[in-house]
Amino acid sequence: MTAARKLGRVRRLVVKVGSGLVTSASVGASPERIGGLAADIAAIREGRRIVLVSSGAIATGTARLRLSERPRSIPEKQAAAAVGQSALMWQYEAAFGRHQIPVGQVLLTAQDIGDRARYLNAKNTLLALLQFGVLPIVNENDTVAVEEIKVGDNDNLSALVASLIDADLLIVLTDVEGLYTGDPAGDPGARVIETVETVTDEITRLVYDGTGAGAVGGMATKLQAAQKAAAAGVPMIIASGRKPGVLGRVLKGEAVGTYFAPKADRLGARKRWIAFAVTPQGRLTVDAGALQALTHHGKSLLPSGVVDVEGDFAAGEVVALVGEGREFARGLVNFDAGELRRIRGAKTREIVTRLGYKSFDEVIHRDNLVIL
Repeated sequence: MTAARKLGRVRRLVVKVGSGLVTSASVGASPERIGGLAADIAAIREGRRIVLVSSGAIATGTARLRLSERPRSIPEKQAAAAVGQSALMWQYEAAFGRHQIPVGQVLLTAQDIGDRARYLNAKNTLLALLQFGVLPIVNENDTVAVEEIKVGDNDNLSALVASLIDADLLIVLTDVEGLYTGDPAGDPGARVIETVETVTDEITRLVYDGTGAGAVGGMATKLQAAQKAAAAGVPMIIASGRKPGVLGRVLKGEAVGTYFAPKADRLGARKRWIAFAVTPQGRLTVDAGALQALTHHGKSLLPSGVVDVEGDFAAGEVVALVGEGREFARGLVNFDAGELRRIRGAKTREIVTRLGYKSFDEVIHRDNLVIL
């Protein structure tokens, strides 16, 4: 066990599984595969509270509807999800029932995560289920969530859930051994990277398209999830879900898969929500002076530093901040888009002159700002 891989006491755990691990093209939700997963989770569950994030509804519905390929239109995907979700949950109910583990279905949308009140409601529901000894099974609500289907990304959802419940560990099970130094299908010298301290540009360049026909997402979304988890102070491990007992091996500290280290200076719960749970409704481009003040001196964003305003957003919504051509921060804005276009570049004392009133000095207060 290496120092970097030492996990400590894992009492709250999120496990994410992709479609390929719990479904097959011919039958959809696979009793054999789901049964194996349930047995692995049952073996590690004593003394722990576990949330399972599972894909597979659309793949299961596709098989149930006897479609020759995965649906492409949004209504067809939603129909497949409606048919598949109940069948998927029935298999989970049966599999975990053999281990006397009750399960509960939790379907989330981007709106549930992005709205602060609904976000806290989701958190309270998950914690209550865990308190009752229930294993929550979380999935995107593909039947109604158009944007979620476009993204189709339970990797990022699992990181948000891990942040939501303050998990001690996130394990993402997939059909590869971990993050490789190259494409193992074409590079015989490719090896699994044991530890990633920070997801850098160099790390992201290692991503190849190894996605199966029934899967949505890939290693790129897993790296995004690792960044979210790290910011929340949650370590993450990508490992193969094809090997029985992999969860137990991970929790023993064995060098299985790829370990992503958490940040020591974890963001608070509210700032995690601002940074990762909400889709920015606009973009503010700032000048070099504002970029320096925000990133190195902990300052608030003032109108004088705003160069350009993109989007149509209301006061109180989350916007992305861009400097030197890249997004570097997100925050809750104090002015709507129209107001900001009128005061951009202005000194604080000029706000009243341009607007006829002044509610705030800052465009984004530093307490509502997250540097990414």
